[in-house]
Amino acid sequence: MKKNSQKGFTLVELAIVLVIIGIILGAVIKGQDLIQNARAKKVTAKFKEWEITQWNFYDRKGRFAGDQNNSGLIGDDNNDDVKTDLINANFINPPYEGTTNNETNTITVGSYKYYVFFGNDGTKNIMVLCKAQDCGTAFGGDDLVFVDAIDVSFDNVADGERGNVICAGTPDNVSSTTWIATYNNAPTGSACNGSNALIYYFDSKRQ
Repeated sequence: MKKNSQKGFTLVELAIVLVIIGIILGAVIKGQDLIQNARAKKVTAKFKEWEITQWNFYDRKGRFAGDQNNSGLIGDDNNDDVKTDLINANFINPPYEGTTNNETNTITVGSYKYYVFFGNDGTKNIMVLCKAQDCGTAFGGDDLVFVDAIDVSFDNVADGERGNVICAGTPDNVSSTTWIATYNNAPTGSACNGSNALIYYFDSKRQ
């Protein structure tokens, strides 16, 4: 009879294999975190591009896009139209996406898409970021990485309740055709998880 020449792994060899597998898994997980952080920075940068464009429009026209009646508030008149104002301004590098005649108020990074609006809270101008075109879908999961990054970039802390960046419920009026979102009364900040909108007081301090 022939002797069985097959040998199994020793405990030392198994330990080495497990260590290698652990290192590989750690590198993969770390790599995923780095990718997500890079996406969060990109979303924040694109969000700021919208603000910069609004201020550039103000420098050109002496009013904000979406403040057709020069009242100082965006979206307080039926004729106010942020989309038309920004498109007609013919910026070399506009913040909106899409093609000519199909422009969208979106921020797209990978498989993630968010919608940007301008408006007011009854007394002050705001920028609004939503997950859905009607601002009817709550933030959750990976969204929190992005909204927290925006909050930190302006307020140095991600809580959604204080400072010039807060999270709140759906605006009282949302228009996907004019890119305007308004609240009848100033909303109260709340945790971003479960909120439908991120609000940035770009024109003046919230309080």
